[in-house]
Amino acid sequence: MRGRVAAVVMAALLLLYVVIVVRYGIILLASGSGIGIAIAIALFVLAVIAAWALLRELWFGVQTQRLVRILDAEGGLPVDDLPHRASGRPLRDAADEEFPRYKAEVEAEPSSWRAWFRLGLAYDASGDRRRARRAMHEAIRLHRADPAAAA
Repeated sequence: MRGRVAAVVMAALLLLYVVIVVRYGIILLASGSGIGIAIAIALFVLAVIAAWALLRELWFGVQTQRLVRILDAEGGLPVDDLPHRASGRPLRDAADEEFPRYKAEVEAEPSSWRAWFRLGLAYDASGDRRRARRAMHEAIRLHRADPAAAA
């Protein structure tokens, strides 16, 4: 739930940023000066990039939540029995001890989106967000390629 609230707040702030940037871009465009027009175009490009990044992240969140619901319904989500810090993050050493099990699951069944998703959760628990996202993207790709495997 905390992650959803953070995502909504960040999306709202980014949307506010895009509105402000576009507004200033329009003002600069109306100025008629060459530099003003060039800066306005750059601001519009930045606004488009920001909007694209926001939509991409929101879509990633929607897709991962869909896979979480499927795994949860199947009883396939890993049990979170790791010791945690006061912040709520798992202790890295404890998460690292469980990691080889999820890596072996992917090696045994590389076309399983479920195995990739659990590996992504293990990477995240170990603090490796970049690899966690890659594994989650792979899980989403595999699920999309074979939605019948979701049943």
